[in-house]
Amino acid sequence: MKITVVGLGYVGLSLAILLSQNHEVIGLDISEDKVEKINNKISPIKDNEIIEYLKNKNLNLSATTNKELAYKNTEVVFVATPTDYNPETNYFDTFSVDEVIKDVLKMNDNALIVIKSTIPIGYTERKRKEFSTNRIIFSPEFLREGKALYDNLYPSRIVVGDKTEKGEKIAKLLIEGAIKKDVPVFLMGSTEAEAVKLFANTYLAMRVAFFNELDTFAEIKGLNTLEIIKGVCSDPRIGDFYNNPSFGYGGYCLPKDTKQILADYLGNGVPNVLIKAIVESNVIRKKHIAEMIANRKPKAVGIYRLAMKKDSDNFRHSSILDVIDFLKEKGINMVIYEPLIKEDSFRGIKVEKNFDRFIRESDLIVANRLYEELKIVKEKVYTRDLFERD
Repeated sequence: MKITVVGLGYVGLSLAILLSQNHEVIGLDISEDKVEKINNKISPIKDNEIIEYLKNKNLNLSATTNKELAYKNTEVVFVATPTDYNPETNYFDTFSVDEVIKDVLKMNDNALIVIKSTIPIGYTERKRKEFSTNRIIFSPEFLREGKALYDNLYPSRIVVGDKTEKGEKIAKLLIEGAIKKDVPVFLMGSTEAEAVKLFANTYLAMRVAFFNELDTFAEIKGLNTLEIIKGVCSDPRIGDFYNNPSFGYGGYCLPKDTKQILADYLGNGVPNVLIKAIVESNVIRKKHIAEMIANRKPKAVGIYRLAMKKDSDNFRHSSILDVIDFLKEKGINMVIYEPLIKEDSFRGIKVEKNFDRFIRESDLIVANRLYEELKIVKEKVYTRDLFERD
């Protein structure tokens, strides 16, 4: 089968690799640099399984920036383009997905369009009516950044927003390339599938917010957060996972997905308290972190790494960015250590490239996650990473 994957970020690239084990796959992206790297079997993102599969596996995968080439004679088009949340409209910006749908319907009379991008609840049904077609399907992804291909190879479940043979076809494609075969498959309505994605991420955000608020209470009261969490999480109904305190949830998915679902509640007049509280809790947590740092009266605060989690090369929507903004408002002097930044400054703050100079310049080092190299100056470090994991 010839398959096209549009958007070669961690969702699209991991999917393209999964499918190209058994099918001819063309990846389409607007970035020439990304396309060139993939064609040279080099991963443009940090993901151990993606790096290994590109380098060592026999994949039928090529990448291009040419839409006509990508859409010609293809049987399935997977859409994995970004849909950022727009705070002005209180809605996901679906422009890139809209454009792919228009292009595919114009250039290909038969291809099935499978949306993997996160979209608002009801989007697929609206597009089916707008274009008078049943060729548009939604199938959510449940991938962790940095472990995207692993999560495609060992999926927790497969959800497809179509109950017909089209939905069955997509589910079989996704299982075919996976190593784990005993995978629960759920075929459901497209709007229900969209809701599954947003509610799953909102629940995860709620769990992060809960343990962060537990940690806030313990920190202010002078209690041992670690002992409390271990005691709470020994209850099998709660579970000892996804419970490590942080500066707040961030990254690609949780901030935008929680805001989108809150907008869906408010826009439709649906009563809620909890959903709104999850979003507000994350802001309050970051303000609390900034307050704790400022209370120490530091002369120079060193911000250690901007990435949201360990083994990540992404700091888009990272919680530390908001903490930095709150510290700026308090007039705190800062320096940043982030090897991913090539410039000499970031948001008007000096970037120190040398780690030894960075720790000398900082009398307090702020780290969302405690990396090994910080342990030599642990007495200087402020972190809420108690389990030393994500």
